[in-house]
Amino acid sequence: MNYTISIQQNKNGWLTGQCEQIPEAITEGRDMDHLMKNMYDVITEALEIRKDDFLANHKDIDCIRKVLYLPDEEKLSPKASKREQVYA
Repeated sequence: MNYTISIQQNKNGWLTGQCEQIPEAITEGRDMDHLMKNMYDVITEALEIRKDDFLANHKDIDCIRKVLYLPDEEKLSPKASKREQVYA
């Protein structure tokens, strides 16, 4: 899955990034490489926290859990829609 990061330069010259899909994922970096490494870490952590919160709130519910794989867009065949390839 791809994530879009909104980036601004702060008053100290560092870059501040925020993930558009996960607004609570915000971090800084002294340059673009540093920022993107930090973004990876905060997005990964935010997803884990969301998962843990979900599981804690649904621990008494009997349900089936299934993984849905979302491939990168560049790996999709141009002839099939995203949905067709995900469910293939």
